[in-house]
Amino acid sequence: MYLMLKTALENQYGRLLHSDRDPIPDVPAVYFVMPTEENIDRMCQDLRNQLYESYYLNFISAISRSKLEDIANAALAASAVTQVAKVFDQYLNFITLENDMFVLCNQNKELVSYRAINRPDITDTEMETIMDTIVDSLFCFFVTLGAVPIIRCSRGTAADMVAVKLDKKLRENLRDARNSLFTGDTLGAGQFSFQRPLLVLIDRNIDLATPLHHTWTYQALVHDVLDFHLNRVNLEESSGTENSPAGARPKRKNKKSYDLTPVDKFWQQHKGSPFPEVAESVQQELESYRAQEDEVKRLKSIMGLEGEDEGAISMLSDNTAKLTSAVSSLPELLEKKRLIDLHTNVATAVLEHIKARKLDVYFEYEEKIMSKTTLDKSLLDIISDPDAGTPEDKMRLFLIYYMSTQQAPSEADLEQYKKALTDAGCNLNPLQYIKQWKAFAKMASAPASYGNTTTKSMGLLSRVMNTGSQFVMEGVKNLVLKQQNLPVTRILDNLMEMKSNPETDDYRYLDPKMLRGNDSSVPRNKNPFQEAIVFVVGGGNYIEYQNLVDYIKGKQGKHILYGCSELFNATQFIKQLSQLGQK
Repeated sequence: MYLMLKTALENQYGRLLHSDRDPIPDVPAVYFVMPTEENIDRMCQDLRNQLYESYYLNFISAISRSKLEDIANAALAASAVTQVAKVFDQYLNFITLENDMFVLCNQNKELVSYRAINRPDITDTEMETIMDTIVDSLFCFFVTLGAVPIIRCSRGTAADMVAVKLDKKLRENLRDARNSLFTGDTLGAGQFSFQRPLLVLIDRNIDLATPLHHTWTYQALVHDVLDFHLNRVNLEESSGTENSPAGARPKRKNKKSYDLTPVDKFWQQHKGSPFPEVAESVQQELESYRAQEDEVKRLKSIMGLEGEDEGAISMLSDNTAKLTSAVSSLPELLEKKRLIDLHTNVATAVLEHIKARKLDVYFEYEEKIMSKTTLDKSLLDIISDPDAGTPEDKMRLFLIYYMSTQQAPSEADLEQYKKALTDAGCNLNPLQYIKQWKAFAKMASAPASYGNTTTKSMGLLSRVMNTGSQFVMEGVKNLVLKQQNLPVTRILDNLMEMKSNPETDDYRYLDPKMLRGNDSSVPRNKNPFQEAIVFVVGGGNYIEYQNLVDYIKGKQGKHILYGCSELFNATQFIKQLSQLGQK
């Protein structure tokens, strides 16, 4: 019997910890839970009720001594001490979404959200709780990784608070030689056993434009416009009209879920590709599948050869071998068909959003704003166009413009923009918060620069415009992306390559292995780092993740992991900005 934490999914083998369960006295039970007060109380209740033969207790995060004593007292009172077979701290308080990406594992996402960290009325106690929660998860991550990092972070931010607390926690664990989690076999098994990794802690406030940016790559688009959570995308598909005496009824919506995992070869190959390339690749895969299917049918037909002359027998023998080969590859062919159907459905759903909301226009325009390129169309024209996107799309565009301009619009211009946004149905609360944020950021430092990048329109894709294509891309631009380094990537590049740059020269430098804690901005090691972990305090997104993936492709022998306190899309982020703007 497996007993899991409250938020886990129930399956045929496992049961949720807080579900009603009957005693099974001859069965051992394995618990996999967060060491919360609520969960500990329920485990103690299970011991008192003598539900199982023996108990294997696995805690996702390290359990405190006081809570461990509560379990011991409950076991003693229930005469079940000998039944508690094992107790483990698993240090798994994070979720790995990709081989190079992770997020914090928290039952209450709101606790570590951007809004929670940046609330103007937050108390010191509440902030300490948030920081401790983030540090606990990061500590678990490095225990699992088996490496003690060099920590760099900007000063005076939430990331700075996390860095100091994490440095202290790592330092205390290293000092306890008997119980240290970073000695002996643990380090030997670590991915970074030959060189210590760099941990770059970044505050979300250094760049608020990127999370609002309309994107153009497959994975980031899926996350932006569809219901995509923990690598599962949920789609609503029409089941067609139903005929009845009264006439045609409206189409019913069927909900379908698809898992986009590392075993999905198409996803792994194309998740970072521009969307038109994905549409073209799906079409190519479909044509390849049809060709293989037709070949099997042709071979089956030829197997009915008549006559017994030598040529016919020779041809039959040759085709039998081919058919045998085709049949043996049938499972692979069926899997290919499944993936084609999956990505046809997902890409079609994305394309519907692109065409309905003109997302290609938004993406291209925002790229020009962020790269200070000359704009070929008035911002007011796009905001005022009733056919160009949703109110949220228009607000995202304007916020990016407002944050990216060095010179803020005059009061008269701003009022004109606000009227256009209001007429378009926009909620102005996010703008209210961004005005406050920009005023504060201007006092602290210059706004983030996004480099000189452009997107080049190559016209429509001829291949996917064919009559037989699954994707009618008419009216959608085939935008070719040029590599640019977003602020997060640029900061990482400076610190990983040990470059001198005013943007990062004042970053705090912490080494938990140093005998004394230090507050130095001067690195002790002048050699470039080969491995790095970027962690964004306040929330991350797939746009930054993909930008880092593209950056590291050109750095042979180097590796990057991307992590964040929460993973949000633009809709979720703008909702948090709206809540902050109400204060």
